[in-house]
This record gives sequence, structure tokens and C-alpha cells, in this order.
Amino acid sequence: MGLAASRRMLARFVVVTAVGLAVSCGSDDSGPTIAVGAGDSMESNLLAQIYAGALARTGARTSVTADFGDRAGYLAALDAGTVTVVGEHSGELLTFLNADAQARKPEVPTEVVPTEVADKSAPVRLSVTEELNRSLPEGLAVSDPADGTDMRARVLLTEAAGKDVRSIGALAPRCGEIQAGVAPVPGVLQTAAPVRIAGCDFAGTRPYPDATALRKALLDGEIQAGILTGPPALTPGATDGLTVLADNDYAVRAENVLAIYRKGLLDDRQIKKLNYVAGELTTDELAEMIRKVGEGAAAAEVARTWLDNHAL
Repeated sequence: MGLAASRRMLARFVVVTAVGLAVSCGSDDSGPTIAVGAGDSMESNLLAQIYAGALARTGARTSVTADFGDRAGYLAALDAGTVTVVGEHSGELLTFLNADAQARKPEVPTEVVPTEVADKSAPVRLSVTEELNRSLPEGLAVSDPADGTDMRARVLLTEAAGKDVRSIGALAPRCGEIQAGVAPVPGVLQTAAPVRIAGCDFAGTRPYPDATALRKALLDGEIQAGILTGPPALTPGATDGLTVLADNDYAVRAENVLAIYRKGLLDDRQIKKLNYVAGELTTDELAEMIRKVGEGAAAAEVARTWLDNHAL
């Protein structure tokens, strides 16, 4: 899908009326307010609070506006200019903007990405970030991806089955004979359904309400494989007695946290601040913060503590 098509797709969505949740005031009271948007997930709200807090520390006035609903809602708000920044996952955003995208890895060595290809029919290997940048609608840009975050779906087996199969690549030849279960990970950004696993098409899949039910189904032999739609760090204990398969070849497309923002509304200091956040954020820290919010802590306070701890 090209840039124009992506722009038309976003424009079709109706902007959801938003509710302002919090305002962080910087020292520049005369400047415009940077509106940071969020969807209805805990992760989306938490990322919005982190970005708003970080930008406020450059002296900007910032506000957080939430309840835009799903990915379509908050990206439509961004496209319409209702908000300036939102938090996202690299792979899911790429899938949303370009259903035909081929990139799977977060990084591709520069020596295998030629600047000019003699054979125009030959594929050019791109990283998820590179293909995402090519797929963004005009007027939008993304920050550096947070390399320390890995929000990909995970494939699970019982420990017995996992003795001989340690990776998704090793499982791939058998996927067509396997019944798999799928369970959501609470609190995270929306995951596209079904989860796409390159080279692994299961014979069938069935949904389970949560990771605990998925674990029980695996241990009881109802299914032969499980799919968690996010990192196990958000479901403590739910993978006990199970093997989480490695995916070094990115059969599941890379999912790193990043910020998507409108061009021309942030200065260099503010863009650098978003990139500093990307350099510090990790999967375990994000999971811990989401759990705290789920237990009742205010997202703004959790975000502020994290920013303080990382001198951001």
C-alpha cells in the first residue's frame, strides 16, 4: 500500500471524541500545548503519560487525551491533528498501514540493503523500521524504536514437547499437524488477529480467555501449542511448566515500542527526548508498569517515577 492509499485509509476513520485526562505543564507557558493521545489499553495510556512527561521536561506544555478506542481511532485523531503524538508498536503499525509489508526483523545489516538494485525485480530486504517509514502517510514520522522492548506474540509448548523443539523455526515443519490455542495478554496495545507466524500455519486454532486457561489446555493435552499475544512478563506464572519457543529469525514480526508524531510540531530537543525514552525502555520495565496500573496505580505517577529513575 502506498503513502496516498495509507492516507486515504486513515482519513476514512471518524475521530472519536476524546476526554482530557492529565496535563503536565512545562516552563514555556506561552507555547502551544503538545497533545499526546492514547487508546483504551493500559499500555497506550501509560506510553502517553511517559511521552507527555518526557516532553514536558523540555519546557513544553503537554496534555494527555485518552479514550480514542482502538488503533483506528487514535491514528485517525493523529491524522486529523487532534493529537500530536501517540505510542505504538512498530510491527503492528506497519501491518495496519501496509498489509502487504514483507519486513520482519527490527534491523537488517546495511550491506544487504543496496542503494540501487540492478535487477528491479529482485527483492530489497528492509527492516521493519525502514518499511514502516516508507508506509507512513505524509506528514507523520516515528521516533527511534525502543530496542529493549520485545512485544511480539510468543509460541508455547509443554516442557516435554519443548525438549526437542526449542524454536519456532524447528516447529514450522510440524505446524500443519498441530492444533493451537490463542490467548490475549491483558493491558497491551491491540494485536492484529490472527497472529501471523511466517512458515507456520497451524491445522487449527481456538481462542482462550486468558493465559491461565491456555496453560491448562496445553497441560491437559487439549491443544499441542499455545500463542500468547504479548510477552509472558505480563502474565506471571502462566507459562510455568511450559517452554517459550525462541524466535531469533522473527517468524513473528518485530514489535518494538515507538512514538508516531506529526511532523513540524516538535522541535529537535523534543524529538531527541522521544528517542532518549526509546533508549531506556525495556520489556520488563514496561510490563511492571502496566501491572502497577492494572493494580490501581495512576498511570501519570507510574510514568513520572520511571522518568525520574532514568533521569529523563
